[in-house]
Amino acid sequence: MSTHRRDFMKGLSGAAVWSLAVASGTAEEENRSARPRIKIGQIGVGHAHANKLSAFRASPEYEVVGIAEPNAALRQAAQSQSAFRNLPWMTQEQLLNTPGLQAVLVETHVRDLLDTAEACVAAGKHIHLDKPAGASLPQYRRILDDAARQDLLVQMGYMYRYNPGVVLVRDLLKRGWLGEVFEVHAVMSKVVDPASRRDLSEFPGGIMFELGCHLMDLVVGVLGEPAQVTAFAQHAARQDDTLQDNMLAVLEYPRAIATVKSSAQEVEGFARRHLVVCGTEGTFHLQPLDNPAARLTLSQARGDYRRGVQDLTFPKYVRYVDDAADMARIIRGEKPTDFSYEHDLAVQTALLKACEMPLDP
Repeated sequence: MSTHRRDFMKGLSGAAVWSLAVASGTAEEENRSARPRIKIGQIGVGHAHANKLSAFRASPEYEVVGIAEPNAALRQAAQSQSAFRNLPWMTQEQLLNTPGLQAVLVETHVRDLLDTAEACVAAGKHIHLDKPAGASLPQYRRILDDAARQDLLVQMGYMYRYNPGVVLVRDLLKRGWLGEVFEVHAVMSKVVDPASRRDLSEFPGGIMFELGCHLMDLVVGVLGEPAQVTAFAQHAARQDDTLQDNMLAVLEYPRAIATVKSSAQEVEGFARRHLVVCGTEGTFHLQPLDNPAARLTLSQARGDYRRGVQDLTFPKYVRYVDDAADMARIIRGEKPTDFSYEHDLAVQTALLKACEMPLDP
């Protein structure tokens, strides 16, 4: 095993280790497969990431009991898709009253996410809540408070949390190998087609609300809640809509500054998605986020990493497989969540500030 591969394997934790154990077919997995599966359902297919249900269907940990979607057109369009094929369709009330149901994926249109999430938590269910966490911070806080009172998981659908490069940089930070972080840069962009631009214009937060939320989760994960957020929003495209499509947020900390950038016009958007963490003892540059590779530069040798520059590669990253794995472990009581209610609230607060959206609408 190469030095980089060996150190990466050693540094992995949580769901990433468990997913690698699944691939190797360990005795632990055989024991897991003999246990009753976690009953889970989904409400909504209107979210852009609603087909993540495939990851839960493929996991031996789950039994998908059904889907609820009140919109007949959305339901009809979804029924032929592989993620939803041959599953029972039911009302939200029927799903939430399914005997033994433990968890729900909330995958509605963004405007309906919080109302649906609140109903699920009120019914005593763990939830995976897709992003962003709505436009009402008071309602989101109420949901998190209710979940905390019932000891329920609210797993946010930020799609880079279990990215192996992100898992590694969290480990490097935990070990102190990057020193004191003073600078973070994060970029996530793409080209958004005209029809989708009109849909995204529903919220004044624009492309930062849609894409920048993923980055905000990463930045707050590295540096915590910012002391101040300054937003820069622009409608740059020569298109007849109201989408804020060229956006930047600057997050200030006592000894650090972070930037989050998102655009709806970048042709090379996917390839240039990146996270850069600069510390007094090293720099970690992860790019691209969707097919991760990284450059690590250290002021001195650390563990199996040498002093200076080294390029790192990672196993192929498939979204949501490790989200599903980690969710199962948390529901079964095998580990606590790595993302607290306080973290998620700090992310949403910073995001709304970055979008110049009200905190108390």
